Amino acid sequence: MRVCARGLVAALTLFLLAASCPARALDQALIDAAKKEGRVVWYTTQIVNQFARPAAETFEKKYGIRVDYIRADSNEVALRILNEGRAGKVQADVFDGTAAVASLKKENLVLQWTPEGARRLPAHAVDEAGYWVATNLYVLTPGYNTDLVPQAAAPRTYEDLLDPRWKGKIVWNTAAAPSAAGGFVGVVLASMGEEKGLAYLQALAKQNVTGIQVAARQVLDQVIAGEYAIALNIFNNHAVISAAKGAPSAWIAMNPAMAVLSVISVTKDAPHMNAGKLFLEFLVSEEGQKIYRDADYMPIDPTVQARDPSLRPDGERFKAITFTPEQIDMNMPRWAGVFRDIFR
Repeated sequence: MRVCARGLVAALTLFLLAASCPARALDQALIDAAKKEGRVVWYTTQIVNQFARPAAETFEKKYGIRVDYIRADSNEVALRILNEGRAGKVQADVFDGTAAVASLKKENLVLQWTPEGARRLPAHAVDEAGYWVATNLYVLTPGYNTDLVPQAAAPRTYEDLLDPRWKGKIVWNTAAAPSAAGGFVGVVLASMGEEKGLAYLQALAKQNVTGIQVAARQVLDQVIAGEYAIALNIFNNHAVISAAKGAPSAWIAMNPAMAVLSVISVTKDAPHMNAGKLFLEFLVSEEGQKIYRDADYMPIDPTVQARDPSLRPDGERFKAITFTPEQIDMNMPRWAGVFRDIFR
């Protein structure tokens, strides 16, 4: 029996080794093809100095492949690729964001391809149809200026935002995006239900919330500068990043928060498709996920913890409703319509 067991173990080991060889060969083939292309064009929603530049530099050093990145918000990324696709001149090899992929799928501009590294990730982080894979998690909460709002006085619930003391002191981005008024409307309706949610939003409108058309990061910057006391639907990790640099910045674990997946995809007919695939593999690898961590983002890989674990909802003291790109794309027209009806 011992001999049989040893023989079985040996046979199984040889089988596993043999089975792994094609995967390694395929990986090397991808690397070789990517190096031959020598370049990858990345349309990104990530902040350049915080993440895009260090990620690009690390990839370039590792593979000798140049990374050209263009930074824009999700809607701008989608529009840019859409225009390129309709003109038959797609420039981007890979693109990321929270919702762009959903609209671009409809235009047949996204490659169905799942990276090998996605096998390490939670099921909800990988599109079943193969159009995208998540790289990091964004959690959207209110943020505030700690010089203007003492911690003890900061609103802790949605109802607290209706306190008369905050009238005229709240700001948000008016875009139809998760990190803006549209996303705030969405999480309110999802958590409170239609009737109560609409009643709440009508009450919030009486607070004279200021709307500005800038990125979520810039909304928080306005609060840090003292222009407003509170910002709605900012990325909570941005508040932590600013606070670490000495800014009067903090975020509120308001239940439930809105959580969205930041996903990355390869464009269909990408000019440098192999380099794009390799870059995507890199970002979801343990090495790539650690770059997200080191930039104070929340990696999607559960084995790579964020530097500030409190940023991630634990499902108990801090809860969130998570929305996929498809859910955002499907619901945003409705959310944006509610915003226009109530706040404009």
